[in-house]
Amino acid sequence: MNPRRDFLKFTAAAAVVGGGVRLTPVTASAATSAVSSRAAGGASSGAADRAYWCQIAAKLAVPLLPALAERRLKATMPVESHPRSKDRPVYTHLEGLGRLLAGIAPWLELPDDGTAEGKERARFAALARRAIDAATDPASPDFLNFSRGRQPLVDAAFLAQSMLRAPTELWVRLESRVQRNVVAALVSSRPIPAGENNWKLFASEIEAFLHRVGEARDDVRLFEGLSKFQEWYVGDGMYGDGPEFHADYYNAYVIQPMLLETLDVVGDESAEWRAFRSKVRERLTRFAAIQERSIAPDGSFPIIGRSIAYRAGAFQGLALAALRRMLPKEVSPAQARVALTATIRRTMEAPGTFDANGWLRIGVAGHQPGLGETYISTGSLYLCSFVLLPLGLPATDPFWTEPPGKTTWEKVWSGENLPVDKAIKSSKRG
Repeated sequence: MNPRRDFLKFTAAAAVVGGGVRLTPVTASAATSAVSSRAAGGASSGAADRAYWCQIAAKLAVPLLPALAERRLKATMPVESHPRSKDRPVYTHLEGLGRLLAGIAPWLELPDDGTAEGKERARFAALARRAIDAATDPASPDFLNFSRGRQPLVDAAFLAQSMLRAPTELWVRLESRVQRNVVAALVSSRPIPAGENNWKLFASEIEAFLHRVGEARDDVRLFEGLSKFQEWYVGDGMYGDGPEFHADYYNAYVIQPMLLETLDVVGDESAEWRAFRSKVRERLTRFAAIQERSIAPDGSFPIIGRSIAYRAGAFQGLALAALRRMLPKEVSPAQARVALTATIRRTMEAPGTFDANGWLRIGVAGHQPGLGETYISTGSLYLCSFVLLPLGLPATDPFWTEPPGKTTWEKVWSGENLPVDKAIKSSKRG
């Protein structure tokens, strides 16, 4: 299998037949040129945007999933990291798998609807299942690290998150042997301590998944994250990353999504958790409003805080709200699509974003290794796929069918008279 050849063969072009996307051979440079010209001439249609998002999903998936499915990921994946980091090859492969799948899982979960895009989804889902098998099989040369060091807690959680987001394609359709291996791999991460920050939710997410699939759960690890973030809410839809608030994108990368998904599983177990789930949903909607206002028309956004090399993954909050149909009333689905498409284009098309073999490189707008912390490596970067969550909405959803809408940024700075923005009022705790 030649991943680059397969990408050129299968990636989505912006042609549309009926309600589906026609997949035609297209090079990455040609896709970039076409998208850039559309951007210069105004916002593109929802169908064209969806075709482009499918291209990006395919481009991210093609080097990684085929390599792991064939049990040669460790042999072929480059590992770029900070000069002072010597241990990232021990962790980077699980990072890449968990993060890529967590972003494209809702897309993979859509049924094969007979379209060319549907056939591609089925192909990638099959590759993902083979990759999960290779990653969790102790006899595999690509058996990944779920228990040595601290980092595996993070990416075991992202893998669990992907299976919560695509329960049919990434869990039910696994062979029973592979399911047993997955459970054993996730359980092996339990001895890793969860620090006093967003790491609490990695433990919660894993336990929520294990409970969802009928395995014994560790209630201490499951509920500690929920309890802590009841206390760490700081107001107006935002949580501290621990006892203090940090100006970064961790509310999007981890906190808001994993709180919501854990409460999806256990939120009906008590009145306390039902009430907290309601507040978490309200806060995500407010957070999505803030995120939508943070994206400039050219797709740029404030470069604030750590882990900025996760690129457009910084907008998982807005993407998740769109997927869940939890957008604020002042943000239409098309408005969210326009904003998210702009930031995908800005962060994924810059020269140097990918190496010659299609692997991501550290940076935000191209190759900028200075923006990578000591814990960042090649696999980490696939968290950028989280911006693609709305691909889990069918092509007939208003997110894709509505004509392009101006973002809040564009409305205000073009002189439109809008209502003032308002904070939400809710108790600081819980």
